[in-house]
Amino acid sequence: MKGIVIGLVVILTGTVTVAQPKKVVADKIVGKVGDRIILKSDIMNAIADMQRNGAELPPEGECAIMEAELIKKALVLQAEKDSITVDDQEIEAKIDNQIRGFIQMYGGREQLEEIAGRTIYQLKEDFKKPFRERSLAEKMRDKILESVKITPIEVKAYWDLIPKDSLPFYESELEIGQVVVYPKPSRDIESYTAKQLNDIKKQIESGKVRFEQMVKLYSEDPGSKETGGQYSLNRADKFWDPAFLSTAFKLKEGQISNIVKSKFGLHLIQCVSRNGDDAVVRHILMIPPITEDEVNIAKDRLDSARSKLIAGTINFGEAVAKYSDDDDKFSGGWLMGRDGSTMITIDQLEKSMIPLIKGLKPGQYSKPEAFANEQGKKGVRFIYLRTRTEPHRENMKDDFNRITQRAIEEKKQRIMENWFNNKVKGYYIYVDSDYSDCSDLSLWLNASVKNQ
Repeated sequence: MKGIVIGLVVILTGTVTVAQPKKVVADKIVGKVGDRIILKSDIMNAIADMQRNGAELPPEGECAIMEAELIKKALVLQAEKDSITVDDQEIEAKIDNQIRGFIQMYGGREQLEEIAGRTIYQLKEDFKKPFRERSLAEKMRDKILESVKITPIEVKAYWDLIPKDSLPFYESELEIGQVVVYPKPSRDIESYTAKQLNDIKKQIESGKVRFEQMVKLYSEDPGSKETGGQYSLNRADKFWDPAFLSTAFKLKEGQISNIVKSKFGLHLIQCVSRNGDDAVVRHILMIPPITEDEVNIAKDRLDSARSKLIAGTINFGEAVAKYSDDDDKFSGGWLMGRDGSTMITIDQLEKSMIPLIKGLKPGQYSKPEAFANEQGKKGVRFIYLRTRTEPHRENMKDDFNRITQRAIEEKKQRIMENWFNNKVKGYYIYVDSDYSDCSDLSLWLNASVKNQ
C-alpha cells in the first residue's frame, strides 16, 4: 500500500493553479467517499497543475492522483466527525500568500486576472475549498500520528531487516558552521553613492529619462534588473526589508521616494500601482563599495572571535550570536544540506568556501577570509569544521540518525495503512471502473465492489 504514502505526499504538498483548466469531455463522477465526490476533471486538472508547476508525477500518475483524492476525502470526513476545525484567518492568510506568489510570477494583478480569466476575488473564492480540505487533511493526519515515537530497539530491528548488500554508500560529509561579518561602507563613500542616486532621481523627475532605463544602467539588484526593477509587494510580507516595505506603502502612484537605506544598500523606489495592501513598485539599488580598510577591520574583529574560540573562552553558538551578520546565525551558524540536516557533501558548498576547509581537521577554525555572496555583497568569514566523515557504507554507528528517520517514517506508514484499513470499511466508497487496473487502489476498489 505504498499509494497511501504517495497520496499523502501529493495532497500535503500539492499546489493550485490559476491557469484556466482544460475542459474534460463528458465530465463524470469517478469516485466518492461518503457524500464527497471526485470528478474526472479533478484528476486531470490536478495532473495538469503538477506538470505546469514542474512537479514530478508519481508512477501511474492518474492512479496516484485518484488515490490522493480518495485519501483526502476520507481524512476530511474523519476530521469533521472528530470536530477538528481550521482557522478561517489561517486559510485566508495561506490563500493571500498563494495569490501574492501568482502576482509576483505573472508580473501584476492585471496580468494574473487576464491569465486566469477571473478576478482576484473570484480566485480567492475558488481556493477556499481546496485549501480548507488540505488543512483538514493535514490536521487529521497529524492527529493520527501525534503519538508516534520510536525506540533504539525498534531502530535496530528495522536495521537488521535491511539486506546488507543494498545498504547505501555515502561520500565524505562535512558539518560546517560559519561566522560572517558584512563590513559597512565608510560615510564618505555612502554619501557619494547617495549623491549619485539623487542625481538619477532628478533626471527621472525632469522627464529626460524613464525609471526603467536608469534601472538597467545603474541598479545592482540582479533579481529585478531585467524587469525594470519591478516587484509586487504585500504589506504583510515578512521577507522584505522593513525600511523598504514601509517606504513603498507611503508612496502615491508614480511618486519616487527619497533615498532608502536597507540591509542591501541604498534604494530609489517608485510606486507603479496600489490596491489596498498590495503594491507594485520599481526600485534602483546601489551598493556603496567596500574598501580594503573596512575589510581589514572586519578581519580583525573575526580574528578576535576566532582567538576566543580557540582559547575556549566562548563556544561556537555564542560566537555566532555575538559576531555574525549572516542569516545562518538563526540556524546556529550551521550550513544546512538539501535534506535539512547539518551534514553536507562538498558539492553542496560554495566554490569560494572549499579552499577554507583545505587542511582543516575536525574541531578547527579557518582564518578569516574575504568573499562575496550570491548578490555580490562583500563579506568576511571564518568557518568551523565540526565533523568530517569518511566515505563509508551505511552503518548504525555513523548513520544512526538517518536510519532512525527512515525507521520512524516506515512506522508512520504502517500506522496510516492500518488506520485506512479500519476506517474505509465504515465509509461508502465508489471508484469508477476506469481505475480497476490501478494496483495501489485495491483497498478502495474492494470497498467499492461491496457497495455496488
